[in-house]
Amino acid sequence: MPGTADIGLIGLAVMGQNLVLNMDDHGYTVAVYNRTISKVDEFIAGPAEGTKVIGTHSLEEFAESLVAPRRVMLMIKAGSAIDAIIEELIPLLDEGDIIIDGGNSHFTDTIRRTSYVEGRGLRFVGTGVSGGEEGARNGPSIMPGGSSAAWPYVRDIFQSIAAKVADGTPCCDWVGPDGAGHFVKMVHNGIEYGDMQVIAEAYNLMKVGLGMDHDEMSSVFRTWGAADLDSYLIDITADILAFRDKAGDPLVEKILDTAGQKGTGKWTAISALDLGTPVTLVAEAVFARILSALKDERVVAQDVLGSSTRAIDDVASAAPAGRFVEAIRDALYASKIVSYAQGFMLLRAAAEEYEWNLDYGRIASLWREGCIIRAAFLDDITSAYRSSPDLTNLMLDDFFASALAKADEGWRLVVTTAVSHGIPVPAYSSALAFYDGYRSGRLPANLIQAQRDYFGAHTYERTDRPRGEFFHTNWTGRGGDTTAGTYEV
Repeated sequence: MPGTADIGLIGLAVMGQNLVLNMDDHGYTVAVYNRTISKVDEFIAGPAEGTKVIGTHSLEEFAESLVAPRRVMLMIKAGSAIDAIIEELIPLLDEGDIIIDGGNSHFTDTIRRTSYVEGRGLRFVGTGVSGGEEGARNGPSIMPGGSSAAWPYVRDIFQSIAAKVADGTPCCDWVGPDGAGHFVKMVHNGIEYGDMQVIAEAYNLMKVGLGMDHDEMSSVFRTWGAADLDSYLIDITADILAFRDKAGDPLVEKILDTAGQKGTGKWTAISALDLGTPVTLVAEAVFARILSALKDERVVAQDVLGSSTRAIDDVASAAPAGRFVEAIRDALYASKIVSYAQGFMLLRAAAEEYEWNLDYGRIASLWREGCIIRAAFLDDITSAYRSSPDLTNLMLDDFFASALAKADEGWRLVVTTAVSHGIPVPAYSSALAFYDGYRSGRLPANLIQAQRDYFGAHTYERTDRPRGEFFHTNWTGRGGDTTAGTYEV
């Protein structure tokens, strides 16, 4: 029957199916379509049996089944497939209808698509959806952006199916124009890479360095999760470490040590470089995954170069073993603060570059439930930005500055001990270097700039003159006064 569905969804992989069932649970009639038509019939006869979901077998039938203004959500692979389906949909839609891209599209594609679709009289929403298949089914974090005129027509659906915090506030709100929603989702995913790496480094230090068994490590993570490190990733780490296979062995040790990735962490690091923002921890987390993928080379290198990794048997001279476990917690917590601080630095840089008016406190609250990085920690970030919306850096907030100061001693103990025992801790090390560099009123970059002026006449500013005045020195006596132009900071 035409014109009865509140919203339509194209793409019936796991995320798409679960979002449809979530919408159905909340009283919305959903029409579905999939390029492989058999998946539509299988879904209607299987998971969607007994629901109000409407299966369609062509895009024409799909479009006719939707009430005006039509709301079409795409849950298909990012890239050219999105552009292709948009081209097929446009002739079937009317002015004011809405196309929603709910996949992990790159934000620059969303900027382009918003302009393109709006130019044809339609509206476009690029929305991040986080939480995996469980979140999609029971309540994800949703980060929509794009055509602001579309928000009133998708708000009720999105906010009803989204995860809720304790007071009932949905983890979904309008982020900003064109690519803002997908940019925020990208940064979320980059932070997720960092969170997973700092947890993995804690696991490695306890296993390789302290020789703890899996039940002991699981117990430590469970304890941390009951305090200020309360988070989804900490909780599942405790579960993973306690899990045994059919032989009674820890399953995690039978999983090959090569970590995959889908690209959003890499996009975050590239965006950070493009915007001149030092998001060092996420970059290290991405590189750690790339290094892990060189499994065969690493095995050969261990034979040729040897391994310097050894147990931390002399840790008692630095701290009691129990205190060293707490020091690992300090390193994890402090590095996590740095990672989020860098992530919000990147959001601020993007807001300036793309003229987005981002609400950082609200963004933090969108991640409080439903998504992979959900954590009690995000309440503190929300409070920091609500108390000081113009906060330059999260580390300058009183709560986080105090937390970093308290963690400082343990953090340094872990990094120095790990280095001296050959245990790699790239995230902890890079986070500490950033922390020390950020709070240094003077860095050795003056020498670098002198070198640039020496070999390339790139000019420099002086400490005894106002900012914005540029100078060049004829360092060898053989050069001249011609410069290569002022440098870019």
